[in-house]
Amino acid sequence: MKIYRLGEQLQETSLEQTLAESTSALFLVSSKECTPVLEKIGIFYDGDIHLAEISFCKAELEQDYISGTFAIPKLLDVLGSRYRMMFFINARHIVIVDDDDFAQRLIDRIRRKRLHQGETRERFFCNFVSEFITRDTVVLDEYERRLMEMEEEVMHKQVQDLTDFQGRLMRIRRTLLTLRGYYDQIADMGKELEENENGFFLKKHLKFFGTVTDRADRLTGRTVHLIDYAQQVKEAYQGQVDAQQNKNMQFLTVVSTIFFPLTLITGWYGMNFKDMPGLENGYPAVAILSILVVAGCIFLFKKKKIL
Repeated sequence: MKIYRLGEQLQETSLEQTLAESTSALFLVSSKECTPVLEKIGIFYDGDIHLAEISFCKAELEQDYISGTFAIPKLLDVLGSRYRMMFFINARHIVIVDDDDFAQRLIDRIRRKRLHQGETRERFFCNFVSEFITRDTVVLDEYERRLMEMEEEVMHKQVQDLTDFQGRLMRIRRTLLTLRGYYDQIADMGKELEENENGFFLKKHLKFFGTVTDRADRLTGRTVHLIDYAQQVKEAYQGQVDAQQNKNMQFLTVVSTIFFPLTLITGWYGMNFKDMPGLENGYPAVAILSILVVAGCIFLFKKKKIL
């Protein structure tokens, strides 16, 4: 467990000192340490602390406190596991529950990078959320670059493996859909806190929650744009596939058309009627006729630019 005194600079302190001085503090605890700490600072949470079951980012307003959860996709494997945390906010303190070291890394980053680290609970919450979505823009830029490369493959007809191309495009689209849902949840959380229904926060500090909402909304808009782009790449690729199939069908149709007169000739002369002219020595004539028919069909299709 680690405790930081909230202020312009986050300073590490102890539980005893925090309770004795009645100062606002940030508590970083594990799920096993959570319940006793909550009771000591006046938060009586009657639910279970099971971080492994968390699947959404959300905030819930209670009478005396606010509780919430974070389920943050790992940017290197968005479709895989997530960082899962809980948080509690009462009139004076913030408690973050984390069994990994992810929250600690974020706090260390805030202490290292920011001048105003947490004068208020609202500012710290804004800094904390901003830290784990600040790199998402770079990730979205990378997905845009991948989609542009795939579009180039389609335009220059460089797609060799149909299954591999579809698999890559499908994974990118699923990743973007997952991120869109995640950003929507962050935006909803920011709006929920900004509404301040239980009056926990000063009105002049609600702008920090609005900042969280705005950043999440911008990421949502960027992600929606990339999802549409991925759909355009898919349609362009499907258009190339359809064009190739049409070309193949056209070729087969031309071949069938060329050989259809030959089928008619062979069917006609294959009847072997007794009085049929050329029945005994008509083979050379039929052969020459067949060659002329094929040559004529090929000449006609070439002239019409079908072949």
